[in-house]
Amino acid sequence: MFTYICKRALSMIPTLLISAVIIFSFIHLIPGDPASVMLGEQATPEQVEALKEHLGLNQPLYVQFIRWLGNVLQGDLGQSVFFQEPVTKVIASGAETSLWLASISMALILVLGIPIGMLSAIKYNSFWDQAVSGGAMFTAAVPTFWLGLNLMFVFAVVLGWFPSSGFPSIVESGDFKHLRYLILPAVTLAAPNSALIIRLVRASMLDVMKDDYVRTARAKGLSEWAVNLRHVFRNSLLSIVATLGFTFVALVSGTVVTETVFSLPGIGRLVVQSVLRRDYPVIQGVILVIVVVYLVINLIVDILYTYLDPRVKYDD
Repeated sequence: MFTYICKRALSMIPTLLISAVIIFSFIHLIPGDPASVMLGEQATPEQVEALKEHLGLNQPLYVQFIRWLGNVLQGDLGQSVFFQEPVTKVIASGAETSLWLASISMALILVLGIPIGMLSAIKYNSFWDQAVSGGAMFTAAVPTFWLGLNLMFVFAVVLGWFPSSGFPSIVESGDFKHLRYLILPAVTLAAPNSALIIRLVRASMLDVMKDDYVRTARAKGLSEWAVNLRHVFRNSLLSIVATLGFTFVALVSGTVVTETVFSLPGIGRLVVQSVLRRDYPVIQGVILVIVVVYLVINLIVDILYTYLDPRVKYDD
C-alpha cells in the first residue's frame, strides 16, 4: 500500500505540471490589463507602464511562467495585484469560509442522502419510493439562488432564527457560535446535492440487489436489514464514495452563487472577483490549489476502495 501511495504521489507531478501550464496560459488570455484595472481610468500610459515594470507584466509570457513556477515550487504563489498581500494569505482567508461551508453541507448530505436513498431502495416501487424520487427530482431542479433567497426570507427575515449574510472568522474570534451564519447557506448547497446522492444510493443498491450473493444471504436466513446493510449497501459504497469525494471538492470550489447570495467571503466569490480585477496571481493560485485538492481527494478515494472492497488490490 505504501508503495502504491508513493507511485500515485509521483504520478501527480506530471499532472500538476500540465495543469500549471494550462492554468497560466488560459489566465493570460483573459482580455484586459491588470495594471490599468488597478490604476483606474484616470491613469496615464506612463503610470501603467511603470506599474507593469514593477509587477513584471511587461516580460515575455515564458519568462513570467518560469518565474511563477519556480516560486510555486518553493511554496510561494505570488503577490496579489489587488490586495497587495501574499496569495497564500488571500486564499487562506477565503478557504476558511469555504471549508466550513463545505463540511457542514457534506454532513447534511450524508445525514439526509444516504438513509433516505437506502429506504427508497429497500421500499422499491412503494409510495415512499415514488414520493422520494419525485421530491429528489424537484429539489435537484430548483435553482440554488432561488432556494437561498427563499430560505433567507423565511428563516432570517420573517422568523429571525439565523443571520441573513456574512460570516465572522472563527479562526480570529475562536467563537464556534459563528457557524450559525452558515446554516442557511449549507442547507442551500446540501439540498440539490442530497437529491443527487439519494438517487445514486437508490440506483446503486437496486443494482446490487439483483446479484446472486444477495439471494444466497436471504436463503441463509439473514434478516432483511442485515442483508441490506452488510451485503447490499456495503457493496454499493464504491460508486457512492467516489461521488461524495468529488462532491466535496465541488462544494469547496464551486459555490459562487451561494456565496454571493449570502455575502460569504469564500473561494468561489474570490475567484470571480479576481477575474473582474484581472488579479492573475490569485486566479492562478486558487485554481492550482483546487487541482491539488482534487488529486488528493482522488487518491484518498482510491485508498478507501481497498477497505470497502477486498477484491480491489494494489501491487506493492
